[in-house]
Amino acid sequence: MRKICRILFLGWIILFGLAACGGGQAAPAGPGASAAAAQPGAAPAAEPAETPATAPAQTPTQGETLSVRASFYPMYDFAVKIGGDKVAVVNMVPAGTEPHDWEPAAADIVGLENAAVFVYNGAGMEHWAEDVLAALENRELVIAEASEGVPLLAGHHDHDDEDEAEDEDEEEEGYDPHVWLDPARAKIVMENIRNAFTQADPANQAVYEANYERYAAELDELDKTFRDTLAPLPNKDIIVAHEAFGYLCAAYGLNQVPIEGLSPDSEPDPARMAEIIDFARERQIKVIFFEELVSPKVAETIAAATGAATAVLNPIEGLSDEEQAAGEDYFSLMRQNLAALTAALS
Repeated sequence: MRKICRILFLGWIILFGLAACGGGQAAPAGPGASAAAAQPGAAPAAEPAETPATAPAQTPTQGETLSVRASFYPMYDFAVKIGGDKVAVVNMVPAGTEPHDWEPAAADIVGLENAAVFVYNGAGMEHWAEDVLAALENRELVIAEASEGVPLLAGHHDHDDEDEAEDEDEEEEGYDPHVWLDPARAKIVMENIRNAFTQADPANQAVYEANYERYAAELDELDKTFRDTLAPLPNKDIIVAHEAFGYLCAAYGLNQVPIEGLSPDSEPDPARMAEIIDFARERQIKVIFFEELVSPKVAETIAAATGAATAVLNPIEGLSDEEQAAGEDYFSLMRQNLAALTAALS
């Protein structure tokens, strides 16, 4: 049922997006936009010109910026860091929105048609990406699948739709997409973004390379800080809201016990709740972690049953409005995560 709805949705979005693009309100011009917008009432040419939605992306000229669309926050943040002032990056998922079940709107499709580069995580994170990319007219779009080449961990995808039972064997077994939470893997993500920017804009290769080297060094330092801080702590078990921290735990010798699976909106059954409560009591877990973009109700229920406290462990899938206003970024949120882990495991 979800696949059928997605196909119908995509067909509507393409038709609506293309119609909107020619209907009077043009999308902002970018490297992929046509040089001049069509004027209302103008006579049609003998050979129809490409509309802004279907014009091929252009390599930026001197003084222009590279038009980039990023699928959700960590891809946006890394793209901004690597591109600097040579790129104009749009985060497709709004602040405060949980990205796992987000769907692109008509304006997002138009934005991709006009972009020079699309940065997305892959590994199953953006369930919509394959269908949307296949339907685009912009054949010059440089596509950066940021998790390409990253060693992936297996992951379990939950289902709450009985109509998907026939596809269960195919869809349940997949990969954990949260690769950015391991700084060593995040370096590969940044490297893939650097390569895509260089392909789309070779004139600024030196800029992208220098920015990559800067942030790769910062990721190395972050990795060392995590190792030095977490290694001597006596406890290694963490109970988390959803199965987002596999890469972080694998990197630093921690044991993730998720209340829910890879989909944060899935609901644990009573047996799973009882299992988590028993585990928390047996291991004397002091903190039950939840996420800002997902309801803390289940974590609070377990905490109340075990006498534990609750705290935020951030999968950095998106910023809250408050985090955005405070100027937080990947590195500041990872340091906050380290502080939360240190307090919980000491």
